Amino acid sequence: MLVDTAKIYVKSGDGGDGAVAFRREKYVPRGGPSGGDGGDGGDVILKVSANMNTLNAFTHRSHYRAQRGVNGGTSNRTGARGQDLVVEVPRGTVVRDAETGELLADLLHVGDSVVVARGGKGGKGNARFASASNRTPRIAERGTPGEERWLTLELKLIADVGIVGVPNAGKSTLLSVISNARPKIADYPFTTLEPNLGVVTYDDKTLVFADIPGLIEGAHMGVGLGHAFLRHVQRTRVLLHLLDGASADPLADYNQINTEIALYDENLAKKPQIVVLNKLDLPDVQAKWESVRAQFAQRGVELWGISAMTRSGITPVVQKVFEAIAQLPAETSPMFDETPVYELAASEPIFTIERDSAGNFLVRGKRIERAASMTYWDYEESLMRFQKILETLGITAALEEAGVQVGDTVIIGDFELEWSE
Repeated sequence: MLVDTAKIYVKSGDGGDGAVAFRREKYVPRGGPSGGDGGDGGDVILKVSANMNTLNAFTHRSHYRAQRGVNGGTSNRTGARGQDLVVEVPRGTVVRDAETGELLADLLHVGDSVVVARGGKGGKGNARFASASNRTPRIAERGTPGEERWLTLELKLIADVGIVGVPNAGKSTLLSVISNARPKIADYPFTTLEPNLGVVTYDDKTLVFADIPGLIEGAHMGVGLGHAFLRHVQRTRVLLHLLDGASADPLADYNQINTEIALYDENLAKKPQIVVLNKLDLPDVQAKWESVRAQFAQRGVELWGISAMTRSGITPVVQKVFEAIAQLPAETSPMFDETPVYELAASEPIFTIERDSAGNFLVRGKRIERAASMTYWDYEESLMRFQKILETLGITAALEEAGVQVGDTVIIGDFELEWSE
């Protein structure tokens, strides 16, 4: 099972205490102060390991404490520094402060590390406090406490290409055909409940493909583990959008997936897509292939046709993916930079409704305005889908409560709509 979220407690080591001591040497009746400093406490460090690919280890252990600094000793001996605690995490781990949500690190490469709790400073021994006016100080410092905090860890798989689509589109089958992956495959929805990775080689070059589990309507709101699936799309550079050729309306499926992706993170909609219709081995799919391709062509979308089952048409699609990756600019990954995810703050309303001077109903809200801007109003399926989004977000009920009637004008973003049953 892929564990991709975890919450852990980290505590760095306290600093050791400084010592109060005096020299007691033969023939030195009044030896001066000789108390040494305490050692610093150890840090807690998160470091990327090549041997980990999930956060499963954190389901068994959630508390991590570094070693305390050793107290100072006599004869000006400084206490040893506490040993650092290195906690291994997989590549692609995003680290946040659990209380504030602050991004602490985005660990992308093997060997990347970040100090998440710094050890306390060792206290000064009394030798540090000697002065001309006080030659025998009986004072020292306690070590400062180490830092402690709760962290949330979120794993986002690192892959060059993300294979997305509706359930049962054949994503796992395609991945098994083009790569070294061996995912579980069966002919019913939601066979894949966790992402699968595979390495694809073409013309002496390799790319990592990720089979992202099927998305469903409402995925951007977490329906059907939507957030858990969508977070893994963020790392990919190109999306291979696989359509189920046996679907009653592949174009509607295409619109649905793109809407879910964009509602979760608007930057995901900007990623290059290679759109592919699967299951051309089926006679019914072959019969409608030209008409479906024409529909997509009208939208300016190039549609590729394959049969993952018979491996027909696979090579040209793989070649197209490699060409798309090669045309992208070199990728840079700053430690503290990640694609922003649209999350509603607790104090931010999902939508607001008010009426203007003309009696029109004005609906405002980032999610619904974005959904409206992505809706194809000339398609009945798109209209029905938008209506479902209104119902899911509670806007339909709120408008009815506000007194909307058939024929009233409802304005959402830049769109004026006529309310109907």
